[in-house]
Amino acid sequence: MAEDPSRTITTPGPSPESQHSVGLRIIAIYKAIETAGMLLAAAAAFHLKRQQNFEQLLHWLEHLSLTDTDGLRWQLVEVLMKLGPSRFVAIGLLALGYAAMFATEGIGLWLRKHWAEWFTVIATASLIPIELYETLHHFGGLKLGVLLANIVILIYLARIAVQPRRHGRGR
Repeated sequence: MAEDPSRTITTPGPSPESQHSVGLRIIAIYKAIETAGMLLAAAAAFHLKRQQNFEQLLHWLEHLSLTDTDGLRWQLVEVLMKLGPSRFVAIGLLALGYAAMFATEGIGLWLRKHWAEWFTVIATASLIPIELYETLHHFGGLKLGVLLANIVILIYLARIAVQPRRHGRGR
């Protein structure tokens, strides 16, 4: 007995919009992690602006008992001494600025705002040359991971941002 095609229920697959929603949420979570990292960096920088805290950190680093094969610890002490505690206010303010930018991107993407897609594309694209320079001249696995993640985010969001939108859906 043949089935009546009018009685067959078909469930369409996930719409491209719902698929993009998951991707945007993942990127928003990544932006929240970046925001938290920048807030921690700002708090540490503002803490180090006080001479006493700065000197305690230097003392701790100088007396740290680690196998110091490449002199990384002493390079850090040297950089910190060159900066001095007064420069940490500027570093803290810069970190707060980045935190604000990352938070704006993340909240906008979480709310699926079209402007946030473009804002994130522009902000991420503007930072990639710096990240590339840092990765090439001061290689590190974390730097490479962040660079690659941001390139993937840039390509993904640029493809989404140029797609036509249905109006009336809060976008």
